[in-house]
Amino acid sequence: MTLKEGDKAPDFSLPASNGQTVSLKDFAGKNVVVFFYPRDDTPGCTREACSFRDCHVDIQDAGAIVLGVSGDSLNSHGKFISKYKLPFLLLSDGDKEMSLEYGAWGEKKNYGRTYMGMHRITYLIDERGRVAKVWTKVKPDNHGEEVIAAIRGEWQSP
Repeated sequence: MTLKEGDKAPDFSLPASNGQTVSLKDFAGKNVVVFFYPRDDTPGCTREACSFRDCHVDIQDAGAIVLGVSGDSLNSHGKFISKYKLPFLLLSDGDKEMSLEYGAWGEKKNYGRTYMGMHRITYLIDERGRVAKVWTKVKPDNHGEEVIAAIRGEWQSP
């Protein structure tokens, strides 16, 4: 089940692309953007990650940290970061524990086929560790701009 605005964001500890283990509590007092995406170096995921890359300075200036999460390995994340010059950490959720807690791992349907997979969901977690905004129907292009607007308090639901 997807978290709702106002919910306490579950803590996590996952291996990160910088070789360290990252936890939500590491960012206490800061806004954190956590975006879940299906796979490194696939068309939609690349567009989404590059949108965050292109907006990264503005997101930082607005007072937030960006973390990407998928089930891919750290090796895969490293290649993805290098290829597209991504300036933020990617976390590896191989056992899908965090993704399940955040409602990002679950049943998907595509062309009549049902399977388990990662949903494209983004959370803005405020400095108190509460979910401030949830995007469950993420359109990869320009998603970074939507997130900046939400951090600044300017975002309007379509």
